[in-house]
Amino acid sequence: MRLAADVVRVTVPATAGNLGPGFDALGMALGVADEIEVRAVASADVEISIEGEGADSLPRDETHLVVRALREALDHVGASQVGLQIHAVNRIPHGRGLGSSAAAVVAGISAARGLIAEPEALSAEVALEIATRFEGHPDNAAPAIYGGATVAWMDADGAHAVPLTVADEIETAVLVPRSVLSTTHARSVLPELVPHKDAAFNVGRAALLVNALAGRPEDLLAATEERLHQHYRAEVMAAAPAMIAHLREQGLAAVVSGAGPSVLVLGTDLASKGLATGPAPWAEGVGDESWRCVHTVERVPGATATRP
Repeated sequence: MRLAADVVRVTVPATAGNLGPGFDALGMALGVADEIEVRAVASADVEISIEGEGADSLPRDETHLVVRALREALDHVGASQVGLQIHAVNRIPHGRGLGSSAAAVVAGISAARGLIAEPEALSAEVALEIATRFEGHPDNAAPAIYGGATVAWMDADGAHAVPLTVADEIETAVLVPRSVLSTTHARSVLPELVPHKDAAFNVGRAALLVNALAGRPEDLLAATEERLHQHYRAEVMAAAPAMIAHLREQGLAAVVSGAGPSVLVLGTDLASKGLATGPAPWAEGVGDESWRCVHTVERVPGATATRP
């Protein structure tokens, strides 16, 4: 397959995985996004400039996730590899459970889609399959691709996802701490086996959560209870459980965002409850942390790729 463009601009949102009980299955796009411009060049070189998150730490070579995913996507459709000039404006916090690695992978796949002559060859379904090879599970990649809220699963045929209905009145807010936590470390403390009663508990709450998102916000507090991962991870992110307890005591449906340590809140009229975007002075010191908030009101679209 040939390339049909030499420049593409990609926007891809942050995501929250799990949403509490939907471990490795449910996810939602959030109102903060990375923007990446990719230019295909005749040389074999890779040049990367980065603003914002990761500017001092991310690689500037073929090992960068955007480059790796882009090349994987080009190989998948049989397109020629080219030199790349990439400029990334990273706004998604890293190491905070907001899907920054999934966003980078989806950005690379979306950039490839924007460059090739037949973008339908990298459909959402194909993009999810490629992204899951990198991520290992599709719960963050799915909302990054489809937008809104999604449920994702894997079977013998690969990764799959479908959008969920979310009522217009339901909003999200994410409280982001200063501290970071790698997903690998967060997953390492999870047990291989869990009690049957805890698995059954989560199945019921996840089903209730899907119904609550569709238009029963009064059920969100009960629907976001869970027993499979948050309490096991408490030992590696002490601030998150303190914040979750603080918020749930006020009747707010708070959970760990993805692998943490950020905290996601699902509800209505969240700005009036102190969860507007920006610093959160009321939260200072909760869990011995400083927190800032990202408040999202409307449905967030998935990744987009445009040719200027």
